[in-house]
Amino acid sequence: MLIVDAADDMLMVSWMAGGLTAPDANSMTPPPRQSKGTAPHLPIVGWRERLSLPQLGIATIKAKIDTGARTSSLYAFDVQHFQQDDTAMVRFKVHPYQGDRDRTVVAEAPLIETRAVRSSNGQVEERPVIRTLVQLGDHQWPVDITLTHRKAMAFRMLLGRQALRGRFLVNSGRSFLQSTAKPPASPQESTP
Repeated sequence: MLIVDAADDMLMVSWMAGGLTAPDANSMTPPPRQSKGTAPHLPIVGWRERLSLPQLGIATIKAKIDTGARTSSLYAFDVQHFQQDDTAMVRFKVHPYQGDRDRTVVAEAPLIETRAVRSSNGQVEERPVIRTLVQLGDHQWPVDITLTHRKAMAFRMLLGRQALRGRFLVNSGRSFLQSTAKPPASPQESTP
């Protein structure tokens, strides 16, 4: 079910019946394995890309492709834990556009686990982990993502090496090889 509240431009995405289906652990398809001695024929991504998180209602978000980070992370705030039909869930808010605090997406997802993660500044924090689909160019696959509230993050999302392994090669000198540099126009900017 998708609820749009035009008053404050917030979106709510819910995992309720008739809405989106939650990915389960069995849907985690491992990346294809390469034989030793063969060159991988994998698509190339730049050091930053625009991707979408369709099950969370995030049409586009700029992500840093971060091979130094094991796990992917998403800047989220107002994270709330709750139970729904005997399933641990999290509800959270995301500002998908850097510097834009007016557009907020509110999403819900099953909680996979809570994990201790050491951030780039060396501090360890307990983070909720969700599993959701990532869409990058023509490629779509499930990814485990930790939710973190770090205002200082230069990017709203980091796509870590577990999400990249066996799926992409990274060109650290280029950007937006699988996506476009500019986000789509906001609903207020588009013409009918």
